[in-house]
Amino acid sequence: MKFPYQLIELTHTLDETSPSWEANCGFSSSIVLDYADCTSETSFRVQHLTMPAGMGTHMDAPAHCCPDGLSIDQIPIDQLAAPCVVIDVSQKAHDLYSVAPQDIADFEKKHGLIQPDSFVIIKTGWSRFWNNPIQYRNNLNFPSVSAETATLLVSRGIVGLGIDTLSPDRPDVGYPVHRILLSSGRYIIENIANSEQLPSIGSFVMAFPLKIKQATEAPMRLIGLLP
Repeated sequence: MKFPYQLIELTHTLDETSPSWEANCGFSSSIVLDYADCTSETSFRVQHLTMPAGMGTHMDAPAHCCPDGLSIDQIPIDQLAAPCVVIDVSQKAHDLYSVAPQDIADFEKKHGLIQPDSFVIIKTGWSRFWNNPIQYRNNLNFPSVSAETATLLVSRGIVGLGIDTLSPDRPDVGYPVHRILLSSGRYIIENIANSEQLPSIGSFVMAFPLKIKQATEAPMRLIGLLP
């Protein structure tokens, strides 16, 4: 039986040059046992990875900024597969752009109200800089989301918010989007890839972070599904 959906890769590949919140990457991969050194009949390569939990395409759990919030391992699995809505602001987004309630209103005028239990992706076009880490980080100036927009999206009953930048918040505004979404039990996914391959409505996502006990962030594989 053929799988009934087309799969879209929404996850960036990690390596030692990948952009990150800090100026240095923080990701490394080393070989602790290589094929030629293996004494068993079947040879193996064994690797050791070092990285921040919030690296690459990753999920922020409510516990990331809420001491009593759910950690990554506590998020119900039925919230990790959801209908997907893609709000495209790429034609006007710049490094200081903030997605406003009017952007949501414009989207809903065309496509109808965002439905409860949807996962919303903000497509800014910033992912085009992923392979240029200095430009992608840009001294932490990148398209973001306003507090008012976050409040509006919470009122729509979304399960989570994703964006193709390092964060829906820039540090100069005090992280209100994290506070608003995470304190209401939603999750955030940052550094989304290939959102231009998804339609505005009608797709689904599977958002599966590594299930690490008490983790407030975790790397993940994010997949889009097209009927």
